[in-house]
Amino acid sequence: MEKILIGKIVNAVGLKGEVKVYNYSDSADIYEDTEAIYVDDILMPIKSVRLQKNMVILGLEGIDDRDAAERAKGSQLYVTEADLPELPEGVYYVRDLIGMEAVLEDGSHLGRMKDVIQNTAQDVFEVETDEGKQVLIPNVPDFVLNIDLESRRVTLRLIEGMLE
Repeated sequence: MEKILIGKIVNAVGLKGEVKVYNYSDSADIYEDTEAIYVDDILMPIKSVRLQKNMVILGLEGIDDRDAAERAKGSQLYVTEADLPELPEGVYYVRDLIGMEAVLEDGSHLGRMKDVIQNTAQDVFEVETDEGKQVLIPNVPDFVLNIDLESRRVTLRLIEGMLE
């Protein structure tokens, strides 16, 4: 069973054992829609979920006071693949894109998907070429022509200067 990292406990909140979570996922829904979560390697049922600004505040069974919450600080939070929500067509999990073969529209091999950078106006695909060079490609229809999860291939169109 593969565990997927979705957050990290960064602090204790109050006296009743709630923890503040830095959320790695796009939304806090995963915490609300999941009955239990792995805190490092221990599966703990979720008692409560609330948002405080951009942070998730969790109440977890087994973390019942401030001391226990303080000890949990730094712990990684995971769900299983079965806990992940179904995505709409055309939307992909980053983990599914990493390692895909990157080909150009003429079918020639460019390299492999190394990462997806998500802190920009649109996602940016980082492709490592066969020569070890890093190429950044915005995930927009002009450049990303097709993503085929079944064949693990992304088809790209580059413009002059993108490989330099």
